[in-house]
Amino acid sequence: MTNTILNFQTAFAQNLNFSENQLKEILSQPLTEVLNLPELQQELNSLDTNLLKKTLPTVGGVLARELPPFYNWLKNELGVKRVPDSPNHTTTWVIGFVHNQESLTHLVELHRPVPRLALEASIPRLIGIFEGVEDAQVRQEWQKAIAALCLVLVVAAREQDRAAVAV
Repeated sequence: MTNTILNFQTAFAQNLNFSENQLKEILSQPLTEVLNLPELQQELNSLDTNLLKKTLPTVGGVLARELPPFYNWLKNELGVKRVPDSPNHTTTWVIGFVHNQESLTHLVELHRPVPRLALEASIPRLIGIFEGVEDAQVRQEWQKAIAALCLVLVVAAREQDRAAVAV
């Protein structure tokens, strides 16, 4: 896996249709406002869910191969305490999201225990998991989907950090 993405903001800028300034603005807003942003809704609605659904078997294989080392890295390098014990968790969640069975707020709740800095540090590597997908259109669509989901997670983590400082 090549790590050409230097940080999470660059990862978002490369995979989502937001400028650096738009991203800074989005990252500073409360989660409830971001979830209602027309720009985010447009980004999510622009995902080719038919392509995502059609390519789940291929991408599921990539996730099954790439996620265990990613989880080990999260646990051992970033000190994340609660890490899934198999790729099934992530694959199932992504499939649920693609099939409109999971909500963004549920995704946020599942990831609340992950420290913000670890979350932000993991995004480029998570998006990079898809570098091995040969079809450029499939690779880009999956990277865009994961980037959009991660953007919501970072907004929530930053909001949580701001609330903790304010107490």
